[in-house]
Amino acid sequence: MSLEEFISTFGYVAIGIGTFFEGETILVLGSFASHRGYLQLPLVILSAFIGTFLGDQLYFFLGRLKGKQALEKRPIWKTKSDKVFTLLEYHQVWLIIGFRFIYGLRTVTPFIIGASNIPVYRYFLLNIIGALIWAVVIGILGYFLGNTLEVMLGNIKKYEMLVFALIAGAGILFWTIYLVKRNKNI
Repeated sequence: MSLEEFISTFGYVAIGIGTFFEGETILVLGSFASHRGYLQLPLVILSAFIGTFLGDQLYFFLGRLKGKQALEKRPIWKTKSDKVFTLLEYHQVWLIIGFRFIYGLRTVTPFIIGASNIPVYRYFLLNIIGALIWAVVIGILGYFLGNTLEVMLGNIKKYEMLVFALIAGAGILFWTIYLVKRNKNI
């Protein structure tokens, strides 16, 4: 199976699953693939929207069910979560819509919001808006990355595998750095 066939066959599902857990790297890879003609950008954005929305809803409901207990058992988490609770008091709408754009906060923030007193319907509506904005913005930026590379490199086909590898490698590197820093603070 060629790269083109593999991406065309599994791309949308991979984007949905990947954005359920992480996000940016997967969406940029999918958007670059759409620039290359392997996927359609609107479907890439839709897959990312569905994945990130469902993931954030799950983390919210986990926070609703077990958040307060988990925070009380881990004093370090509680201290950090107090900052999010304070932000929620003053900037609730912007925090719920925008947390996806702050690397490292994507999974923990919906969990903490779930542990707060924010009504489920309010989070649901703001999560739809935030997930849609995030999917469109990051999706379009990933597409334009492909366009920019094509302008700079000319025949991008011969560099395609390298570009996919570099995007994936950058995502893995950022995630690894984040995890190392987080584990040092625990």
